[in-house]
Amino acid sequence: MIFFFQKLNKDIIALEKSKEIDNSDIHKLQWLFGDAKIIDALEVNGNFVGPRKEMVTPWSTNAVEIVQNMGVDNIKRIEEFVYVLARNPSFDKMLKSLYNG
Repeated sequence: MIFFFQKLNKDIIALEKSKEIDNSDIHKLQWLFGDAKIIDALEVNGNFVGPRKEMVTPWSTNAVEIVQNMGVDNIKRIEEFVYVLARNPSFDKMLKSLYNG
């Protein structure tokens, strides 16, 4: 299951968990993600630049370890996606992709 947390600047943190997420874990994650709010949706609208789906980033590996140390279990991956307004933003196409939603 994938859960989305939206930061105040509209960036998204996507978290993949093998089980449903409970309220105590949500509060921990919102605190860790800088008061990002969980989005109750299967998709997110907007254009985002983030890591390629085929590659787990070192950032994700570290984030998962931190979350596990906080007592949140069954986390597979955490990645951050930057909200962009431009239709053709500049980014490293070897490491990142442009996602519409």
